[in-house]
Amino acid sequence: MSIEQLAETAQAMVAAGKGIIAIDESTSTIAKRFAGVGIENTEENRRAYRELLLTTPKLSDYISGAILYDETIRQSTKDGVPFAKYMAQHGIIPGIKVDKGTHPLAGCPGEVVTEGLDGLRDRLKEYYALGARFAKWRAVINIGEDIPTGTCIEANAHALARYAALCQEAGLVPMVEPEVLMDGEHDIQTCYEVTEAVLRSLFAALYEHNVLLEGTILKASMVVPGKDCPDQADVEEVAESTVMCLKSTVPAILPGIVFLSGGQSDEDATAHLDAMNRLGALPWPLSFSYGRAMQQAALKLWSEDLKGNFAKAQSTVYARAKDNGLAALGKWEG
Repeated sequence: MSIEQLAETAQAMVAAGKGIIAIDESTSTIAKRFAGVGIENTEENRRAYRELLLTTPKLSDYISGAILYDETIRQSTKDGVPFAKYMAQHGIIPGIKVDKGTHPLAGCPGEVVTEGLDGLRDRLKEYYALGARFAKWRAVINIGEDIPTGTCIEANAHALARYAALCQEAGLVPMVEPEVLMDGEHDIQTCYEVTEAVLRSLFAALYEHNVLLEGTILKASMVVPGKDCPDQADVEEVAESTVMCLKSTVPAILPGIVFLSGGQSDEDATAHLDAMNRLGALPWPLSFSYGRAMQQAALKLWSEDLKGNFAKAQSTVYARAKDNGLAALGKWEG
């Protein structure tokens, strides 16, 4: 894929009023989600649930792409159409999660690094052949006593940059996701400082590895206080802090930024995105790449009657997509 094609795909991923749905939960993660609503974790149930999400009528009105898991990109609709082919036919760009998850970072207690670079070049070639046109790699940064360390930040930035370079070599747009977790008692200022340091390190590493920023998407966490912080921030403070942090760290050439929900409630994630897009002209589109915040209500509804509530659950997915699509334009009315 040429530079122009990478840039074109990246721009399509952040088209006005559209975002990304993340349905890349691992088998063990979706097992927890299913267990929470009483669904048996079988391959067929996982396939049927992903079909529910991806075949939602008119989903492409507000969804530009979907991040899949390794199992999912190999699955098909009940009519035998591979999911990636179905998505491409219906105006949704197929994406794929390629990291192998987090592991303890040696010498840095309480910190983790994402692994999965070994063999990645060959895996990316296979995913491209299966229909994927972008990929995702998630790094995790914890905030706590004396962490994050510079070592942890740099190790994760380096891995993200190596992954991104390999993606572009294979013709895939890399989505780089350095998530600063909400867990903890830290205040919003601490989150701001950590997020700023993480993003500065990330873009320095991307530059060093010759990654084309015009063919890259940032999946960012919002600047929010820890879940256990007694001084929670209002919607406007989160929006202003997040935008200020991004403006100070993210090059304007980047095609766009999508946010993860990171454990926020459905409504909070939408309200924060909407408030950011009401702050005036920005260097890049700000949109969404939500998982739980797009799926929770639909999963609960579907679990009550897997066959009878299929269409009802899809209407909930569409409604959530519409809300967030409007928020990406600063036009959500709550």
